[in-house]
Formats: sequence, C-alpha cells, structure tokens
Amino acid sequence: MVPYDAVTTALRRVADGLLSVLLAPVCAACGKPLEYPTRGAVCDACWGAIVPVTPPLCDQCGDALASWRATSREQARCPRCRRGGAQVARSRAIGLYDGSLRAIVHALKYDGRRMLARPLGQRLAAAGADLLRGADIAVPVPLHRSRRRARGFNQAEEIARHLGLPVVPALRRVRATSSQTDLPAARRHANVRGAFAVVRAARIHGSVVVLVDDVCTTGATLEACAQVLREAGAREIRALTAARAALRPR
Repeated sequence: MVPYDAVTTALRRVADGLLSVLLAPVCAACGKPLEYPTRGAVCDACWGAIVPVTPPLCDQCGDALASWRATSREQARCPRCRRGGAQVARSRAIGLYDGSLRAIVHALKYDGRRMLARPLGQRLAAAGADLLRGADIAVPVPLHRSRRRARGFNQAEEIARHLGLPVVPALRRVRATSSQTDLPAARRHANVRGAFAVVRAARIHGSVVVLVDDVCTTGATLEACAQVLREAGAREIRALTAARAALRPR
C-alpha cells in the first residue's frame, strides 16, 4: 500500500503543474510565477525574505535598542518607554514593514487577498508567543464603517482570527480619520485622539487584552485604542502587529 503522505505529495505536484499551466498564478508579493500554487498566494522566497525585528529590543514597545548594554536588566526598555505614560504594556511584530512583508501586507489590505491572513496570523502567533500567554481576548483595531464598507473586511480582524484567542470586536471607530501613513509622525497622535470608543456590550473589565493590527509605525493608533480599553476596565493591554516600521534604535 502506498503511504498516504506520498499520495498527497504526488497529487499536490500534479495540481501545482496543472494550475501553473492553466492559470499561470503569480506571487502576490513579488509578481513572479508561483512554482507551487497549492502552497498559497505568496512564494517561499518572499516569505523567507521577511526581515525580522532582531534583538536587542525594548521589552515594552519592541523597537530596536542601540546596543546590548541596555539589556543588562531583566526588562530592558528604550528611553521613551522609561519615561512612562504608555498604555500598551508590551508590543511585538513579525518583522519590519519593508520589502517582502510590506508587499504581503499590501496584498492582504489593498488587493483583497484575505487568504494571506492565516499565514500572517500564524507567524504573528509565533513571534508574539510570550504576549499571547496569559491573555484573555484579542481585540482588532477597527476600521471606520465607511472604510470597512469599501474594503469589504477588516484586515486586523482577519489576522486576529488565527492567534488562538477569542476575537472580541470590542472597539468601534467613532469618526473617520486620515490614513496614518499619509501623516508626519508629529500629527499621528492628534489624528486618532478620540477616534475610538468601546462597544457597549463588550465585556472586557478585568481582561488581559491583545490589540491586533496590520502595521505599527509610531504606535499612535494602538495607544489611542489602549486608552479607551483601559478606561473601560481592561487589566492589561498588549499589542501584536504583522509589521513594524523600522525606527532608529534608541
């Protein structure tokens, strides 16, 4: 009897060959022909090209630290986090918002390639395993209703479904805002201030919440969301994002 795995592998090879000939699918990130279409919409090379956020990192915000000297304490933090005031206790990402990962996030977000939410969520769960441990719920950063209607889905919610936590849409965006990517860093906090509110029926009091979004740049959106969650009684707010902007080490 032929082993099941061998049969499955053979069938996949046949399917890959037929799909390559009949449909000629291309990688959603680099645009090159997919050698193995049954493995997903992004080629192995693009997944492998993701630039991870490498240590030394600030234990709180996840930004790069200038050197290993700053990690002498058990929980090393960057100068900004040591100044205090942040509502997000800890934050992590799969990798830097550049190159391959940027293209993958854009394919999900702007091209409607929702199937990419699963592999992104799985990689994010691995990158943020420490933050997921002991957490109660995942709360996706919401889109304004007009933007969600135009896009058809919320990319943060799609990613959150694959983190292994109950997904609770506890937040709503009460006013439309300009895209954060179009604004200078100094204006991003003001842009999202007062833009979020807690859904009245959401039960988050006493919960350890993991905020989920696709990209973190300055952290302004995450902080605005965390503020209202804290005011609603959340015990602790953590954050996971698929990608993180490359900032200068501090």
